[in-house]
Amino acid sequence: MTPLLIAALGLLMVATAFLSGLFGMAGGLILIGVLLTVLPLPSAMVLHAITQMASNGWRAFLWRAHIRWKPVFIYLIGAALALGAWSITRYVPEKPIALLLLGVTPFMARLTPKGLKPNPESVAQGSFYGFICMGLMLMTGVSGPLMDTFFLGGNFGRREVVATKAACQLASHFVKLVYFGGIIDQAATLDPVLALIAVAASMTGTVPVRMRPAPSTLLRPTWAPSATMQRLPM
Repeated sequence: MTPLLIAALGLLMVATAFLSGLFGMAGGLILIGVLLTVLPLPSAMVLHAITQMASNGWRAFLWRAHIRWKPVFIYLIGAALALGAWSITRYVPEKPIALLLLGVTPFMARLTPKGLKPNPESVAQGSFYGFICMGLMLMTGVSGPLMDTFFLGGNFGRREVVATKAACQLASHFVKLVYFGGIIDQAATLDPVLALIAVAASMTGTVPVRMRPAPSTLLRPTWAPSATMQRLPM
């Protein structure tokens, strides 16, 4: 990989982490799309996992007081089941298939029946979403749009959605790193320098949410959330 390409990817990681921190979505999807076009699929998945672990891990740390841990653990049950199922076949999708599904991913949430209201506190529903989201992540590298529908069904405030989703994403990308970096037959390797650049760029781009006192004595973020987040109570 040339120094120019490394520099370009570093800037892209900063920009996409900023986008995810500001709007709570889209950054990871854009990044994996670019990585899949310039790198072999296993290498793209490993590098993407490292960047997303850094950005989501930092975001989860900043919002750690608002993480709802029960839904996180329930989600991890499904993710672990998905990893076990995939590890049996060690399936690696072809790049055209991954890119095709990546393009469809943002619209998958619309396939959810309108009358269905997911309950993140439910063991059955949470495990099912964890299994599906983890499978989607191993196919395309991302699962954020579908995961959003899972948390929007619960009685979560904005900060709880951001924090809890970040914790789930951190775990999911770690599973992706383990799968593409160690389980599959053609496991990818990554230059340590590039990995450090990815971590630094992702953490730099992650938006620290500033707080200011509000008349209701609650703390409200000063950044403008996405339209989806604006529908949620604090």
